[in-house]
Amino acid sequence: MADAAKAKEEEKDGEEQVPEKKKSSALKWIIIAIVAVLVLGGAGAGAYFFFLKPNPVAEGKKNAEPVKPQAAVFWPVEPFIVNLIDNEGERYLKVVMQMELSDPQVVEELNMLKPKVRDNIIDLLSAKTYKEMMDPIGKQRLREEIVLRANGYLTKGKILKVYFTEFVIQ
Repeated sequence: MADAAKAKEEEKDGEEQVPEKKKSSALKWIIIAIVAVLVLGGAGAGAYFFFLKPNPVAEGKKNAEPVKPQAAVFWPVEPFIVNLIDNEGERYLKVVMQMELSDPQVVEELNMLKPKVRDNIIDLLSAKTYKEMMDPIGKQRLREEIVLRANGYLTKGKILKVYFTEFVIQ
């Protein structure tokens, strides 16, 4: 009988273990389903925000008036004729330039300061050598120096760039 009782106990243990496996299997499927729902929900939310949600910046641009591009403002400068520093003989430089300005109000200010600006540029040009002016890097450096010196006088805006319309060395 002891063997029969043991056998019955083992059968009961085996029966008890089977429902536990079913419970853990069901729990595993519930966790998988929850993770899948979260992943799909996250993907759906990401797709909505990336593809379907209207962009508030773009809406603001649609409602706002289109901005007209501002035309560049130029200030023509009268020609400069100066002597260059040269040991081989007398060399002359003739430069005609136009200055690109940041604001139309700068034109009025430059017209009032024209004598100061021209004097400063003449000093700069007459201190240059023939070799400096023949080099493209020297010309670019000259543009930058003119911008720096002229901007030192301005209060309302600034000179953005200098364009040489004539550049003759003789």
